[in-house]
Amino acid sequence: MPPTSLLDVRDVHVAYGAGVRALQGVSLRVEPGEVVALIGANGAGKTTLLKAIAGLVELQTGEMTFHGQSLSAVDAADRVKLGVALVPEGRRLFSRLSVAENLTLGSYSHGDPTHRREMLECIEALFPVLRERARQRAGTLSGGEAQMLAIARALMSRPRFLMLDEPSLGIMPRLVDQVMDSLRRLHESQGLTMLIVEQNVPAALELADRGYVLQTGRVVLQGKSAELRGSDLVRKAYLGM
Repeated sequence: MPPTSLLDVRDVHVAYGAGVRALQGVSLRVEPGEVVALIGANGAGKTTLLKAIAGLVELQTGEMTFHGQSLSAVDAADRVKLGVALVPEGRRLFSRLSVAENLTLGSYSHGDPTHRREMLECIEALFPVLRERARQRAGTLSGGEAQMLAIARALMSRPRFLMLDEPSLGIMPRLVDQVMDSLRRLHESQGLTMLIVEQNVPAALELADRGYVLQTGRVVLQGKSAELRGSDLVRKAYLGM
């Protein structure tokens, strides 16, 4: 039988430097077509978990599988080819290159020009402003436009699984809804599976089907978004209620 989960993370431990433990026995799953939110305070291990899934940090112990395939011997570049894409915190755009050049670099894992044209058409429909800014240097974009470009660059690899690390960070409040709405439309139109780290917990839970709460490198709570919104822990610690 085919695997039920697109991503399976089992008992993962990650440490930095002199034994500083960033993740301590984290387990989670993401089903095909789901949007899953990862909630927690700064330093809880959320970014480390995304980097571990992307192959950018090494596991001490634990196992990760993607569509039933172990990721233990798959490097970061080959994970992109499998369909794993990360929109990192801070965007990490090539600021001196144009919008169009950043998008082209995002498609490096697919050399087919037809694929590139198809993805560009999809992205222009999702983020029309990027077509208008195609020749503009990425470093001159507004915060909201830069975030749209970071998401679009990741989409150019035609991912099956998109991870987003703080997509609303540094964006004017009026543009946060626009970015979140773009992600919602992307999910609804393409059924794209997502794992999203977001300090704006109400926005994250509104977008997501399910969520996990991390504290000091451990999963302390999980459930459907409605269940998490009603949890005393989430209401007091993250919703200010």
